Amino acid sequence: MAAFPTTVQPAYGISKRSQPKVKRVSFMDGFEQRQLIGIAAHKNGKVYNLVFNNISEEESDEIEYFLNERALDQASFTYTPPNQTTVKTGTYSQSGTTITITVTDHQLFANDSITVDFTSGSASDGTFSVVSITSANVFVITAGSSATNSGNCTVTKTGTANFVCDSWSKTIPYANRATLNCTFREVFEP
Repeated sequence: MAAFPTTVQPAYGISKRSQPKVKRVSFMDGFEQRQLIGIAAHKNGKVYNLVFNNISEEESDEIEYFLNERALDQASFTYTPPNQTTVKTGTYSQSGTTITITVTDHQLFANDSITVDFTSGSASDGTFSVVSITSANVFVITAGSSATNSGNCTVTKTGTANFVCDSWSKTIPYANRATLNCTFREVFEP
């Protein structure tokens, strides 16, 4: 899978929109039932409106070429939106293959992909999927091998995801300078 060219970063003022996939049933008396639909990890894809402002013609051509290639091959690409990576420290305890991690206000959800650096103890660093959420401060992952230990850890969650670009436009406000407006929609693929 192709990665979006990261030589140019979007200007500040990024717009991020969420629209959970919800089925609604409204009854005559005003009562409404709501149900999230789809696979748990795919119920709330994000849409980013990005502006690449005052970039060179060469940079805008590189981005346009990349987006055009993805449109023609109908493929998604990986992208990490700015300021969407979080790094938090905490503690862990492992019993068998179950690792319980305590991080104050972790802001994770089941199935989130995270990287864990075990800074003490003997657990093996790696990339894990969150198995379950116990509370706002505690979650569970599964280790590759069984052990019993505990210690400190650093948990990193990147905003890297698969996206498609539904539309983009280019303006040339100055000689040899360009502005690109792009809409990136998160997609969920194997």
